Amino acid sequence: MLVKTYTCAVFGLTATVIRVEVQVSEGIGYFISGLPDNAVKESQQRIVAALMTLDYRWPGHRVVINLAPADLRKEGSGYDLPLAVGVLGANEMVPSIAFEQYMMMGELSLDGGLQPVTGVLPMALKARQEGFRGIIVPAANAREAAVVTGLDVYGMSTMREVISFFTGESRPEPVRIDIEAEFARKNGVFEPDFADVRGQENVKRALEVAVGGGHNLLMVGPPGAGKTMLAQRIPGIMPPLSVDEALDTTRIHSVAGKLEAHASLITRRPFRSPHHTISDIALVGGGSSPRPGEISLAHHGVLFLDELPEFKRSVLEVLRQPLEDRVIHISRAKFAIQYPASFMLVASMNPCPCGFFNHPEKKCTCAPGMVRKYLSRISGPLLDRIDLHIEVVPVSFEKLSDLPPAESSSQIRERIVQAREIQTVRFRDVPGIYCNAQMNARLMRKLIRIDEAGRQILKQAITRLGLSARAYDRILKTSRTIADLDGGSEIRPHHLAEAVNYRTLDRDMWGC
Repeated sequence: MLVKTYTCAVFGLTATVIRVEVQVSEGIGYFISGLPDNAVKESQQRIVAALMTLDYRWPGHRVVINLAPADLRKEGSGYDLPLAVGVLGANEMVPSIAFEQYMMMGELSLDGGLQPVTGVLPMALKARQEGFRGIIVPAANAREAAVVTGLDVYGMSTMREVISFFTGESRPEPVRIDIEAEFARKNGVFEPDFADVRGQENVKRALEVAVGGGHNLLMVGPPGAGKTMLAQRIPGIMPPLSVDEALDTTRIHSVAGKLEAHASLITRRPFRSPHHTISDIALVGGGSSPRPGEISLAHHGVLFLDELPEFKRSVLEVLRQPLEDRVIHISRAKFAIQYPASFMLVASMNPCPCGFFNHPEKKCTCAPGMVRKYLSRISGPLLDRIDLHIEVVPVSFEKLSDLPPAESSSQIRERIVQAREIQTVRFRDVPGIYCNAQMNARLMRKLIRIDEAGRQILKQAITRLGLSARAYDRILKTSRTIADLDGGSEIRPHHLAEAVNYRTLDRDMWGC
């Protein structure tokens, strides 16, 4: 007898429906075709053991399984469940009349339990798109799939529950998720909070400007000045995720296997902080079995690179294209995929190898030329793509003990949300542009106007600092954000002066 079950394969972030054709006929042997990897080939042993535990038997006949389309490679253990159900249906142990209405996925343990798999959210979206009535997944993946509306999601803990579902012995209620309630429950949490930070008002202002327009930022300061502490508080002042952004972010983390068990929708912007020993592929994604890298996991959030000069030069240089295009293209001999990478880059570094160059109290012990050599680990093209450079100076004990309570993250976030609303209106007719940092040259010529006084400030800055054309554009974009935070429609000279002030590493005093 021939039966068909349905599952999905995820390649990049795109899901493809896989038709599992199972035929049980006269003869002996077990054959599986359709480019299965080792995990799929080994599924027979897991299925046989699970069926024995549940008092079912493997067919004593010839079993032929085809995974169609046969020219697409099938990877992972998520095929166990549709294969096992297909074998039972082809052996007439389970009625197969409803198989075509449901998509299935899950790994089988030897006792018949269902283990979670990766990539469930893109599979659920594909199931709805293809018109399936519902989807059957391991219980640990149920909430993740349930964020897709218009689809019945059944979370099963064991293979016995799946068999009872198709025989009609039991019909559990589909898992439901109230997305609005999830957002309301998690979006008001601001931990860690900027209220805990004493001093550093100029750095907080720079962070507010950076987040207000989605700009990249580099903090330069000695050890212990608070660079990492400040960076960790950035997600708390970023605008809340929209439903579409949350789905995009959750889908990436689902494919990468980064979602926690029983998690549903990611409602807070991601904050990724890879160690400086990270490899190129781990940062941008790819590999023999393609997976999203750190820059894609930071999509709609923050990628924080602590101790920037300690990263390998080759790792830093791969950031140049994603910072401009906000996508990463990965091309290999056997595949070409694209991952989204619209993230805010925040980096920190010491000013020199010893860490105390330009320190107000401690003396730098580096040899002449060491500061310039240290800074040269970051290439000029990459530095140009960072809009704001800010110096972080340690806060003295007297100020730490005397300062009043600082502004909370929620207060800063209110101003940023208002500035982002201005930008939303500004770019409502421009697809793919949501904040000032994403403006291209054509939009800048159309939307940014400066008066003669502002033009003179820019001329002096360009002449004295020797800025590149890209740095010039970054200053204009930053000044546009500063004006938005002030609630004004015009860019004033003091907005431009503040934007120029955020180009610390372009000044002559650095690296002398």
